[in-house]
Amino acid sequence: MSADPANLAAKGAAALSSQDYPAAVSYYTQAIEGIPTSVDYYIKRSTAHQRASSYTDALADAEIAVLLAQRKGKREQLSTSQLRRGIALLLMQQYGDAGACFGWAEKYNEKDKSISFWQKKLEVDLSKILDDDVRREVTVTELPEREIPKPSKAAAPAKSTSEQSAGESSKVKEEEPKKKEEEPKPVAEAPKPTPPAGVSTPADKIRHEWYQTANSVTVSLFVKGVPKESTTVELESNSLSITFPLPSGSDFSFTLDPLFAEINPSTSYYKILGTKVEFTLQKVEINKKWATLESTELVATASTSSAPTKKEDKPPVYPTSSRTGPKNWDKVVDDLAESSKKSKKSKDADAGKEEQDEDKIDYADLNDDEFSSDPVNGFFKKLYKDADPDTRRAMMKSYVESNGTALSTNWGEVKRGKVETSPPDGMEAKHW
Repeated sequence: MSADPANLAAKGAAALSSQDYPAAVSYYTQAIEGIPTSVDYYIKRSTAHQRASSYTDALADAEIAVLLAQRKGKREQLSTSQLRRGIALLLMQQYGDAGACFGWAEKYNEKDKSISFWQKKLEVDLSKILDDDVRREVTVTELPEREIPKPSKAAAPAKSTSEQSAGESSKVKEEEPKKKEEEPKPVAEAPKPTPPAGVSTPADKIRHEWYQTANSVTVSLFVKGVPKESTTVELESNSLSITFPLPSGSDFSFTLDPLFAEINPSTSYYKILGTKVEFTLQKVEINKKWATLESTELVATASTSSAPTKKEDKPPVYPTSSRTGPKNWDKVVDDLAESSKKSKKSKDADAGKEEQDEDKIDYADLNDDEFSSDPVNGFFKKLYKDADPDTRRAMMKSYVESNGTALSTNWGEVKRGKVETSPPDGMEAKHW
């Protein structure tokens, strides 16, 4: 009768504690034969192998533990198994793979402080190697491609003599007709297709990260197997772009345009590594902190459709009682000024002028003396002087009561009531 697996595991734990690693491996091996699906036994044997410097055996046990823990859905066991797996890979100097395993271990148990300890040790080791060192590459997957060992015959429970004899006789009867049947010939397995060379990262898994210093910005595009010979990279003062072929035949493009600030293309550079493409962009403005990689400001473009339409300046329109509508007094002033220059030349030509109504005023008959200092005042003086008494009353009343904003010559309308202040559009009345 074989020993109890629990007792064997207890002896293995004692040997592990006393640093007798070969004995610990032996005890846990016997315990595994009794319970071949125990995640804990594989984890402990992996620890014993690792401390005995048998890193390959330690990795094998840790990966079997990962698969068993995945089947059982035990998060803590998954975390511990991935941690042991990462430790073995770290000691084997497979730094990229070790980092991936530590990340999976942390995903299932963020409270385990031993994970951060090994991650810091990994950072120290990474600082001692070059950026393009192949040991930085990640080649492992979260679930390892490894078969779980099947239980040995010795681990199967023994049958009684009667059960064994009955089983053998029935086995003979079952095998007799099978002998008559022709065994099917094994079909040759079709050769597995060779994975295409080049990019091995799925397009939807390609990601990028960036950081900056006072002088430069570093952008890392995480993608494995970018072919250097068929990759196009363009670095310009305000943009970055890279294009490379995928195994599917299509192209993958990554573009940053426009960048947050200008760079110097002549001193900027890039490196195509095994697991990523790294760009080092030299800033034009030293010590300028970039808030983002790409600029979020819209580029202003001159457009006649989008430019604000300049409002046409229009002269103020004053209220009037004229039947023909409001009079443009600015035009009147301009006309008066022009008239003053031509008045002497036009006196003879104006001798036969027609009689004007109140809104049609002939300015040519005004002489220089009447408005030499101020054409506008001269015009109103002339208008007032030649008007009849009712027109004069209308002009005076409307001008005073409206605070100078209205001038009417229609006494019949003005005498009905007070003339209200009516300033031009966009102006305010100033009361005296």
